[in-house]
Amino acid sequence: MDLLLKIPKNQLFKNNIVISGSKSESNRLLILQQLYPELHIENVSNSDDSEHMQHALSSDSEIADIGHAGTAMRFLTAFFAAQEGVEKILQGSERMHNRPIKILVDALRSLGADITYIEKEGYPPLKIHGKKLEESKVVIDGNVSSQYISALLLIAASLPKGLEVELKGKITSIPYIKMTLSLLEQLGIETTFNGAFINIKPKHKIADKTVVVEADWSSASYFYSIVALSAVGTEITLSSYKKESLQGDSCLATIYEHFGVYTTFQNNTITLEKKQETNTVTLELNLVEAPDIAQTIAATCFGLGIACNLEGLHTLKIKETDRLEALKEELTKLGAIISVTNESLHLETSDKIHSDISIKTYNDHRMAMAFAPLALKTSIRILNAEVVTKSYKNFWIDLEKVGIHQEEIK
Repeated sequence: MDLLLKIPKNQLFKNNIVISGSKSESNRLLILQQLYPELHIENVSNSDDSEHMQHALSSDSEIADIGHAGTAMRFLTAFFAAQEGVEKILQGSERMHNRPIKILVDALRSLGADITYIEKEGYPPLKIHGKKLEESKVVIDGNVSSQYISALLLIAASLPKGLEVELKGKITSIPYIKMTLSLLEQLGIETTFNGAFINIKPKHKIADKTVVVEADWSSASYFYSIVALSAVGTEITLSSYKKESLQGDSCLATIYEHFGVYTTFQNNTITLEKKQETNTVTLELNLVEAPDIAQTIAATCFGLGIACNLEGLHTLKIKETDRLEALKEELTKLGAIISVTNESLHLETSDKIHSDISIKTYNDHRMAMAFAPLALKTSIRILNAEVVTKSYKNFWIDLEKVGIHQEEIK
């Protein structure tokens, strides 16, 4: 499905949007619920990724196919490896079979896991023979996807002796590690994180606990972009959000002040309001702790004619696509002067935006959603628009509510 995006009279309506629970929180809690049935979860994400996770956890089939769901691949690899007597083939899409997983597999093998590669060394699909993992110490690079680390932390308390994780080198995406630890602590699991060492004490049963998943901050980023690209006075209210969030992407509230967008927290909602035009000339950010919002920020800067230098983006090379190269390709089509390295993006100031451009999405939900707000500045088509369901099923419906209409291109 390809969509042409339209803005009637170039005006946006004020509206209230309810966003599904965080995919990041939901997927962690779904694993924990399998280990601790006393856990009850409310407001689980309705994303494709979380649905793949739920299906894989509830199915008796020997084959678990998780499509494009990278989080599910990492978390389920660790989970099934620690389930004594379980045999699983864990597979996904073609892109998933080209996303590395060797670092996590090596770490699990050092704990005693029985995991073999079915096709290519270091990549899914995997054949997993679940075992009791008797070892209690593991070393893993800190400068890789935090999902590898969280995968180990999620199963840690269920292991006979708990787990000590030593992180080598610089540590990436610390907020996501802290999110995992905070969820463990909510279940009464004892954790410590000192320097390069994380310790999780064993716990094999918890008290009854209900956790309500906060709405997804990554999904909020697209509405921040819409407000930033709109006239002063535009406001959108989103729910359900917490001021003290576990999600690293909540830094949006501060970052978008550079664009004149201010956030008001009230009764589990956030109201985004464009209070002034931006006076930022060049935005300098290190997004090592929130890489998933880089595409949105880059597109916002381009739409406003602002230069930006975004650092700390090395994990974007191994996402659903190479997001840095994809951003360079599609923003260049719109008229941007942009360069990328393996870990950074550099966008020059520009005042021209090409019209009637078709944006490729590369099977990446965030490419579709990050570029959609640019419809406020130019006529734009989003190809393979249904890819948004990976994380945000109602995205196009919610864009209609704030005035961005869509017409399917036959």
